[in-house]
This record gives sequence, structure tokens and C-alpha cells, in this order.
Amino acid sequence: MARYKPPVQSKFSQIIDVIVLLVLAIGSLYVPLFLKLAGRTVASVPQDAPTWESLGQNPVMVEKWLQLGFPDPASASDLITARFDYSFSWSSLVVMVVVIVGYFAMMIRLSETEYREVIAEKFGQADGRL
Repeated sequence: MARYKPPVQSKFSQIIDVIVLLVLAIGSLYVPLFLKLAGRTVASVPQDAPTWESLGQNPVMVEKWLQLGFPDPASASDLITARFDYSFSWSSLVVMVVVIVGYFAMMIRLSETEYREVIAEKFGQADGRL
């Protein structure tokens, strides 16, 4: 029986594959930021004359704020009092489920086709049936 030898991919094709994967990976990280879908915060009511104590900061926290370059509580007040937006969107959930299920179905279909091609090539069956 002949040993299966997979087709050889050229160096140029490998470089293109790497570039495409990098673009997809970086794009998947930055697209939510560009679409303003990540990192949303809801600012609380600002205080007129905040103190470190009124902002709930202990001496260790105050020291870290000073090391970060925030000498007075008013300069760090917006960062400390900002809260994340935990709103939920059913439409976003539905879109995510459709994308994941569609990707899974596509991968199953493509894998089945490639698997049948390899079996047909290795065992000489013209139709690729098992």
C-alpha cells in the first residue's frame, strides 16, 4: 500500500497564511474597540471637593495613586468612581450564537470533505465513501 504524502505548501503560501492569521487575530481584538462595544463605563455623580477618604481609598491606595502621577483626589476622582456598564443585549447574544454555530457547521462540512478526499486518495476509492 502506498504511503500517503500530503501536498507541499510553498514558502510564499505559508507567509500569506501567517499574515492572514495575524490580521484575523489582531482584528478580532480591535474590532470591538472600534465599534465601541468594549470598555464602556458609566460615570457616577461627580463630587465637588473629593477627598481620598470620600473616594474610599486607604493609605496604600493613595500612595499608589501618587506614584501614578495623581497628586490630588480630584484628578483621580473620575477613574475611581467610574463603573462598568453591565447592560445585556439579546441581539448581540443571538448574533454571537449564529456566528459560532455557523462557524462550527462550516468546519464540520469542510473537514468531512477533506477527510473523504484523503481516504479516496489513500485507498483509491473514486467516490470517497467509507
